[in-house]
Amino acid sequence: MERAIALAWGGWGRVGRNPLVGAVVLSGGTVVGEGFHAEFGGAHGEVAALAAAGARARGADLVVSLEPCAHHGKTPPCTEAIVAAGIARVVFGAHDEDPVARGGAEALRRVGVAVEGGLLEAAVRAQNAPFFHRFAGRGRPFVALKLAVSLDARIADREGRSRWVSGPEAREYVQWLRAGFDAIAVGVGTVRADDPRLTVRGTAVPARPPRRVVLDRRAELPLDAAVVRTARETPTIALLGRGARPEASAALQAAGVEVATADDAGEALAVLARHDISTLLIEGGGVVAGRMLEAEVVDRLYLVVAPIWLGEEAVSAFSGLTGSAIEAAVRWRTVERRALGDDTLLVLDRP
Repeated sequence: MERAIALAWGGWGRVGRNPLVGAVVLSGGTVVGEGFHAEFGGAHGEVAALAAAGARARGADLVVSLEPCAHHGKTPPCTEAIVAAGIARVVFGAHDEDPVARGGAEALRRVGVAVEGGLLEAAVRAQNAPFFHRFAGRGRPFVALKLAVSLDARIADREGRSRWVSGPEAREYVQWLRAGFDAIAVGVGTVRADDPRLTVRGTAVPARPPRRVVLDRRAELPLDAAVVRTARETPTIALLGRGARPEASAALQAAGVEVATADDAGEALAVLARHDISTLLIEGGGVVAGRMLEAEVVDRLYLVVAPIWLGEEAVSAFSGLTGSAIEAAVRWRTVERRALGDDTLLVLDRP
């Protein structure tokens, strides 16, 4: 199952809103085939693994990270392929919560295939957190917040310089991370300070490049910013407050930026949901991070901790948080912890 989960990452940024799924075929305890869902509309992980196993799949075990689907969508049901291949037993990690696709486990049991579920379920659910979020009834995108911070939780020095808090390995990871989201958001302060392009430039090539979102209550987004100058190439949305100057809004639209209105975090996310954005990666700055955390709309934190101190005059990673007593504080759950060169990656989920 650990191998199936590892294989599933091969579909990151390529499978659209489908889940990441990996599968391994075992015959007599020996791996005879493995695969993953590599592309939206392409073969699912189970089918890819069965194809790799060929005739050796008959009487074998299939280990798959997610419950096999039982419906006909872009491809036929995986349950049909499993039965046709002669698989004797299926072991899966997490149940499929898609009301259209779920039910594969019971469908297989009805035709005599042994089925066991729940193996490393927490790991599978963490890997597919955006997928499961769709069925949680929250009515907003899955929101992840990514920050590169110093040991004292600063994102820029006292002069406002943030290049580079983290090292090259961490920056490469962020490019890979971006590929798996529908949109990347920053506050207008980050645009003015760093002039980012907010595009994917790493080895991961997303099926559809993420859109850019700028949170800009006062319509202060410079017309010569990279996200504005390239708005006709990579779709960009500016979320302005209702009190923003009409002439500034008109100038942004004339430059190719799509303009929408939102006065708080909840309204901003509702607007983005209407723009068909189901996953959002927020990359700063500290004011935006603080507001989103205060509004309790952040589902996941990606913290890259650099081994440096920047001091109390540097820019805080989390501005404006009211805080709470220790006994009332929300204790986030650690999903992943690993080194990225000299930096440390922490991935945390809100419980």
